[in-house]
Amino acid sequence: MTFSISAQDQQSKARTGTLTTDHGPIHTPIFMPVGTAGTVKAVHQRELETDVQAEIILGNTYHLYLRPGLDVLSQAGGLHKFNGWSHPILTDSGGYQVYSLSNTRKIKEEGVTFKSHIDGSTHRFTPEGVMDIQRTIGADIIMAFDECTPYPCEYGYARQSMEMTHRWLDRCIGRFDATEGYYGYQQTLFPIVQGSTYPDLRRQSAEFIASKEREGNAIGGLAVGEPAEEMYKTIELVNEILPVDKPRYLMGVGTPANILEAIALGVDMFDCVMPTRNARHGILFTTEGIMNLKNEKWSRDFSPIDAGLGGYASTFYTKAYLRHLFKAEEILAAQIASLHNLTFYLWLVRQARVHIDAGDYVTWKNEMVERLMRRL
Repeated sequence: MTFSISAQDQQSKARTGTLTTDHGPIHTPIFMPVGTAGTVKAVHQRELETDVQAEIILGNTYHLYLRPGLDVLSQAGGLHKFNGWSHPILTDSGGYQVYSLSNTRKIKEEGVTFKSHIDGSTHRFTPEGVMDIQRTIGADIIMAFDECTPYPCEYGYARQSMEMTHRWLDRCIGRFDATEGYYGYQQTLFPIVQGSTYPDLRRQSAEFIASKEREGNAIGGLAVGEPAEEMYKTIELVNEILPVDKPRYLMGVGTPANILEAIALGVDMFDCVMPTRNARHGILFTTEGIMNLKNEKWSRDFSPIDAGLGGYASTFYTKAYLRHLFKAEEILAAQIASLHNLTFYLWLVRQARVHIDAGDYVTWKNEMVERLMRRL
């Protein structure tokens, strides 16, 4: 994997670049649709490619390990061949899912023992095992195994968790560097900065991760309930330490405003379930603000969902028709809304790249943040 920076904004840390993998290039800043179980919910791969114009999608180690399972993925030739996506894929390590299973898991130095949410069966994830699982899945970018602490989190626990995450990282690196991928293309490993919202811990973690000199780095443990300003302060602190010439991935973030503000702080890669999850509940992000399509006010609005966006779903279907589909509980409602929201998110980062290149990113960002968070 290689990463090159093509433009740097003069009023912020925003930059454009290209991250190149064996499955193709990724233009940054980029938003990565989440395909937890090998599929981005309610959206065909062809739509992801042609309408959304996604350049990379995510899979999740925890979910893919449980089903379809490693035997199926191995026999298929990896996740790319299994789901038909020919572009880059990133896999989360499963650390966040383990964090969310707080009532059914035990964390020890060796690893994490947890019960499946599907059938209650018991499993263990270790740093070495998670590397092997992600090798089998076959993602282009794989994540180190870490513990994601909750918010709020006591200082002592945050420190102990961070130190264990660092020890786990050394084990991940050892296993990753001692093995090779199974499918004839290169994979790369991203470490993850932790430390809750404590500046000294985040600084220590960022320095430790930077010292490993991997091809990219991630910032984890945010968007778990902390105020947005705390998140931005943490990102700013961490990005002062992480290498400028490596891509920076902010995990699990977030709203359109979060993404634009984090780009200004030097983040290159984002993922979040928000666009598809909100879509399934009738909440749409548009170029003019946020719409709740279940509201009565849209029942006789025969204008396109978002004429300013472009894209098939956003310009072909009307607000009134989509509201009708939601009220009638038609599956097509979730499909149209998900396709629209993802189209919007990828449009947003493309526009960010345009304005970084043009040198007016901060002015544009400030205007867009105010507009995009309006309730229509």
